[in-house]
Amino acid sequence: MTDLPSSSVSSAAPVTAVLGPTNTGKTYLAMDRMLGHASGMIGFPLRLLARENYDKVVRLKGENAVALITGEEKIIPANPRYYICTVESMPVDRQVAFLAVDEIQLAADPDRGHVFTDRLLHARGTIETMFLGAETIKPLIRKLVPGADVVQRPRFSKLVYAGAKKLTRLPRRSAVVAFSVSEVYGIAELLRRHRGGAAVVMGALSPRTRNAQVDLYQGGEVDYLVATDAIGMGLNMDVDHVAFASVSKFDGKKPRALTAPEVAQIAGRAGRHMNEGSFGVTAEVPEMDPDIIARVENHEFQNLQFLHWRNTDLRFVRIETLLADLKAPPPSHVLVRPPPAEDQLVLEAMLRDADVRARAVAPDKIRLLWDVAQVPDFRKLKPEQHARLMSQVYQHLTQGPHRHLPEDWVAQQVARIDRTDGDIHTMMDRIAAIRTWTYLAHRPGWTERALEWQERTRQVEDRLSDALHHKLTHQFVDNRTAHLVRKLRGDDVLSAEISDDGSVHMDGHKLGRLEGLRFTAERTGLKIADRAVINAANAALRPVIAARVDAICAAPDEGLALDDQARLVWKAPDGTAPVIALLAAGPERVKPQVQVLSDERLEAPQRLRLEERLKLWLQVHINTVLQPLMAAREADAPGYVRGIVFQLSEGLGSVRRDQVEEQLKALDEDQRKVLARLGIRFGLDQVFLPMLLKAAPIRLRGQLWIAANPEVPPPALPQAGRVSIPLAQDVPGAFYAACGFRPIAGVGYRIDMFERFAAEARKFAREGQKTFPPATLSLLGINAEAAVAVLRALGFGAVIENEALTFSIIPKKGKGNKGRGDKNRGGKGNKPHHRQSQPKREEAPVNADSPFAQLKALMAKPKSETPAPAPLPAISAEPAPAAVVEPTETPLEPAPETAPVE
Repeated sequence: MTDLPSSSVSSAAPVTAVLGPTNTGKTYLAMDRMLGHASGMIGFPLRLLARENYDKVVRLKGENAVALITGEEKIIPANPRYYICTVESMPVDRQVAFLAVDEIQLAADPDRGHVFTDRLLHARGTIETMFLGAETIKPLIRKLVPGADVVQRPRFSKLVYAGAKKLTRLPRRSAVVAFSVSEVYGIAELLRRHRGGAAVVMGALSPRTRNAQVDLYQGGEVDYLVATDAIGMGLNMDVDHVAFASVSKFDGKKPRALTAPEVAQIAGRAGRHMNEGSFGVTAEVPEMDPDIIARVENHEFQNLQFLHWRNTDLRFVRIETLLADLKAPPPSHVLVRPPPAEDQLVLEAMLRDADVRARAVAPDKIRLLWDVAQVPDFRKLKPEQHARLMSQVYQHLTQGPHRHLPEDWVAQQVARIDRTDGDIHTMMDRIAAIRTWTYLAHRPGWTERALEWQERTRQVEDRLSDALHHKLTHQFVDNRTAHLVRKLRGDDVLSAEISDDGSVHMDGHKLGRLEGLRFTAERTGLKIADRAVINAANAALRPVIAARVDAICAAPDEGLALDDQARLVWKAPDGTAPVIALLAAGPERVKPQVQVLSDERLEAPQRLRLEERLKLWLQVHINTVLQPLMAAREADAPGYVRGIVFQLSEGLGSVRRDQVEEQLKALDEDQRKVLARLGIRFGLDQVFLPMLLKAAPIRLRGQLWIAANPEVPPPALPQAGRVSIPLAQDVPGAFYAACGFRPIAGVGYRIDMFERFAAEARKFAREGQKTFPPATLSLLGINAEAAVAVLRALGFGAVIENEALTFSIIPKKGKGNKGRGDKNRGGKGNKPHHRQSQPKREEAPVNADSPFAQLKALMAKPKSETPAPAPLPAISAEPAPAAVVEPTETPLEPAPETAPVE
């Protein structure tokens, strides 16, 4: 550091005391006065304030003209004109034209007051001196600094008491003040849950972390600040209301009530410049003393009665002399000696170490001992604990040829601290520890490579500070909510980014998912957070949804489709296929309703327009894919024909023959021809439209059944091209029937191929074959075991004998017998019929009107060695009870596509 030109302090140099409450512009006045002089020095009570004002002067005068001097940071250019310092670090031996000390009323503080008192008594500028502070110190300044000009400045804005408010009902831009770390954390967490988050300011935070948290608040990312009484000095923020979460504090010795000046200092943070402010308590705290309220509102406080003073004229001849000088009595009755300060207690603790005391013999060693004892205890330990580390420092500085701190020892201590893992409390402890080493690195001559260690410890502190800020923000701030709230308050048009999977992001924050026309918010369970997401989504997605509606309505028919769960999807230009509507049960199976899937972001006119477009598309789609059925519905036909067509329509293209048998009997030849012209075929088991058994109609038939049965979870649609499919156990057989499959023993058979198989079986029976040809099984893609169940369902008896599938007609018992099994057994005039080739078994019923009944006369003539064959059975919905081979789980292979039976 280069000394300024020396000149004697003029006794005529004016001293001005600018006094008043907070928000009176005192600091601004002093800075402006200093920059009007050729040189100047100003001392602030906090390192944070010193750094903040240093940056301001650098912007005005350039970095070569300004020095920053604090205990932990020194930036000193070659020839600085202005010195921005903490009060303790002010180089008062440097002569400057202007000198100022901020918050001079701290001379009454029992811990630091003696330093401020010393500056009040001895620090002077050659041309102008200014002391800034509260009006309570005015009488003492007049007494201790005769001739000082006292200027009182009024507060720019009013400060009023607003009573008690619940934490969750505090107005925006509020600061909540607590007096313990646990209280700060608890309040911050509560505000995060109910108000999106809060910035945190405590004295234990490093300036870098504190600034980052203040910026979080000032930038509007959060609307609340939770702080200790550290907020009361030097933090100029846009606070409208200060809420006290406690009206008492622990002063290091015992709990005590807050004094009126202490309340005023903290409450004065509200209402900066011309904006009025308010203060109060939280709902959990008793109302504040009315006397304190009146004093704070009117800025009327009891004047200070004394200041703390400690002898600064120390002699380093002997240890006993130094200790005696520290205990010297003050020179005035308005000055009192404070309780032993931290540095004095540390000195006394160090001297209890015999080795330290033995080294402190020469004056230079005694002076060094005092310098080491004055290293601040940033960790806030007991004096004895801090003294142990300082004793090590002193021993290293008083041994060896170079009298420096050993680099390996310093490196070890710093490396132990340089870690960013752990919780918030651990990070604050590490920051406090590294600040000690930063202070040591800035002491002249204590480290061999001072600049390198200063830079290294600063980097460690910055890393720890950034990590602490991140942890505080992560724990006490809902970043997404804070950001969204800030965006919603602005005038900018909100826009969202929508990814391929539908995720909606705004400025990197995920809001939820947009599926088609519906937005699903990513909820947290916190009221304010969820409301912020919904409001942001409303603002950003309404134009997006409106644009999607326009695109859907303008899309060609190929741009819409039904998925496997009977949902309408839109084939968007970006390649996605979002679901936009559901099919619901309508008045008829082929006339389902359309339910648009949307939310309140879709306006009513847009919804109506979209519904009309989707209904039109759906009707065209059904008319196209199910064209034979829809044509039959519109055909001009007699009543019996229309009845059968209606049954087919409800069955979506097929119906069991026994369900329409009465209508079929009533048809004449011309009416049967009408049905034939409509493409309707009569099988042995089914009445159906063969053209609706292709892949597309089968798929649509399944989708329409799903729409008509919303109570059933959507089954998997049959695979295209399969003539036999395994049936799911939890799926109703009606679903497979609606798709055009005949369910039998856990397998569904496409009815056109099932009817071909039945026709072949009938033909073989007519021919009197006993063994079923294996090649015929390929019609259904089944093996012999599965064929047994199919033949039983057709009314045949079937067994596997000698690896061959044999089948036979189950005879009926007598003429006119419409029963089955034992119903007519033993009846009058009817003897039970016994087959010679098989043991007695139950018979399948015979439909007298069946085409097979007409074959009875032809099949009744017996041969010479065997009994006459029984008549062909009627087709049964259930397997014949005479079968002895159950179907297996053998996989079925599809048979080649063949034309249906006419």
